Amino acid sequence: MKSTQLLTTLVLAGSLALGHAQTTLSTNMVSPSPSAPAGWEQTIQNLKNPASWLSWGADLRIRNEYYNNALSLGVPPGGFANFGSVHAQDYFRFRGRIWASVFPTNDLTFNVRLAAEPREFLEPATFDTFYTKEGMQWRYGIIDNLNVRWKNPLGLPAILTVGRQDIFLGDGWLVGDGTPEDGSFTTFLDAMRLTYKLDDQHTTIDAIGLVQYARPDALIPTFGASTGQGANPEPLTLTDQNEKGAILWVANKCCEYANLDGYFIYKHDTRINNYPSQTFGDNGDIYTLGGRLSGSVQEHWKYSAEGAYQFGRKQDPDLNMGGANPYLPASAETTGFRDLNAFGVQSKLTYQFKDRCNDQLSLSYEFLSGDNPNTKNDEMFDVLWGRWPSWSEMYNIYSYVQETRVGQTANLHRIGPTWTLDPTPKLGLSASYYLLLADQDVPSRDFSKMVGGPEAFTGTGDDRGQYLQAVLKYKFNQHLSGHLWSEFLLPGDFYVNHKMMTFLRAEIMLTL
Repeated sequence: MKSTQLLTTLVLAGSLALGHAQTTLSTNMVSPSPSAPAGWEQTIQNLKNPASWLSWGADLRIRNEYYNNALSLGVPPGGFANFGSVHAQDYFRFRGRIWASVFPTNDLTFNVRLAAEPREFLEPATFDTFYTKEGMQWRYGIIDNLNVRWKNPLGLPAILTVGRQDIFLGDGWLVGDGTPEDGSFTTFLDAMRLTYKLDDQHTTIDAIGLVQYARPDALIPTFGASTGQGANPEPLTLTDQNEKGAILWVANKCCEYANLDGYFIYKHDTRINNYPSQTFGDNGDIYTLGGRLSGSVQEHWKYSAEGAYQFGRKQDPDLNMGGANPYLPASAETTGFRDLNAFGVQSKLTYQFKDRCNDQLSLSYEFLSGDNPNTKNDEMFDVLWGRWPSWSEMYNIYSYVQETRVGQTANLHRIGPTWTLDPTPKLGLSASYYLLLADQDVPSRDFSKMVGGPEAFTGTGDDRGQYLQAVLKYKFNQHLSGHLWSEFLLPGDFYVNHKMMTFLRAEIMLTL
């Protein structure tokens, strides 16, 4: 524990010192020209690039997050074992990262990044094995990027990246975050990615193979034990099961009004053993076929539309409860695999006013199928490696924990407008409203009922509620930015309790 605290302190202190120095320097500098940065900015660039073969950088992200009823869903104290007695959460997250790139040749790059994120809980925590505790949770340090990047391998018009890397495809709907359980601390995938470019055809082909382990120290040792705190610490996890996958993604951008993406994704899940003897996660083979169309029409309009179909099989022990599942008829329960047959759609239409404030008004619609309890198949759409806050920091992350898992959004219709504007070059504002409905009246899973607590879901309604979001972002300079973020949900008849769910966050980001 002492070594973990020391490493974390060094990472954070280094990031903070660099951030303080760069902020002071940037405040008094003359704005640099694109071709020749001047003054202190040039000093910063020289510091970051001490040699022609080396560059490095650092950042520090400080967040204070508060939310209420988002995890407990308003279940009364003494209810759901993990969250019913702890409605409110209030904590600080301090994420520091330091990275470096080495260029032995023009075409070869070695990349490494180290990250740490301790958290200070002002309310009793609901998180993992820090449950009901207050104070500092000292987490492990982790190498969250470690890869080699080879341009033009064997003379081909391609880029080959091998190792731990961040991968974000399209809008990140299905591929955006490989580590959802650590809450945006990291996002990496352990993968080999070949990006082949056909410039004459305006086409890019991505072929990706990956192996993702649930335990943070399974492939590369962490700095300090990747376990919680307490007398019987259990291991922290990056995701819910060990995963393997293959992705083929083809993107064509020949026309501004019609950019076309097509993809095939295979995901293999394997349950893992938890400490000391429990198991968790799924066994499964998921095949996803999908496509995305996007572009700009005339001067003011832009759009995107994406759809995917999933098939395969999944073995989910949380459905095999011997009659304990309140929504699944005994005739549909099985101890084996269930055939997967699921659909998903997301779309967005935006009108750009192209005025002084860069006003934009958009309408979004998303559909993710839910599991029909009257069949032996599994109809719940799986968002794969898309378990990140793509449209909500609260609802599609925390509020699905009792129903599926962290960030595993499903059984959903989401429709509503978003308005964004930039009153000044440094200030951005946005406001969103979504009507949220369930595809199936019953939740795809119900962990609150399975552990014997009071019901969180009615099982008879499809109105998830009305969702509101307001965000203010400010960029002080190119090294310092921040935001204020708020979200609210007025629950509908899908839930037993109608207490408002609230999420508030303040963030400061320092980047060298």
